[in-house]
Amino acid sequence: MALEKPYKDVPGTIIFDAEQSRKGYWLNQFCMSLMKAENRTRFKADERAYLDEWPMTEEQKQAVLARDLNWCMRTGGNIYFLAKIGSTDGKSFQQMAGSMTGMTEEEYRDMMINGGRSAEGNRYIGEDGDAQPQHQPQGSAGKTQGA
Repeated sequence: MALEKPYKDVPGTIIFDAEQSRKGYWLNQFCMSLMKAENRTRFKADERAYLDEWPMTEEQKQAVLARDLNWCMRTGGNIYFLAKIGSTDGKSFQQMAGSMTGMTEEEYRDMMINGGRSAEGNRYIGEDGDAQPQHQPQGSAGKTQGA
């Protein structure tokens, strides 16, 4: 039974829920395999051959080969597992996060030091000034605490 997912209205956000977990199971298992030095060595020696040992989709394999973490997340990857790929490549989490936002590492660091991204335009799809979220909990519209 499909559940309502009001969080799908958050622009540019992929929520790692049960559906994403099922979709990305083998991708995330591959990532976890990179915790062992011998697997990192094998992966770096022939990335495609190592990926082909895993029952991942071709799209997942292409996303890994492209080192496109946003693409990996769309195919079910969890950022905490995907960080193993970046670590294997000698990247810091800050470098990986920067690549996911289209910023340099320095731009990303500076943005975070200065309080992060503005919430304006990032709350829900269709946000424009006083617009209301597309999904509100049933029975809560216009009510206040104790009303």
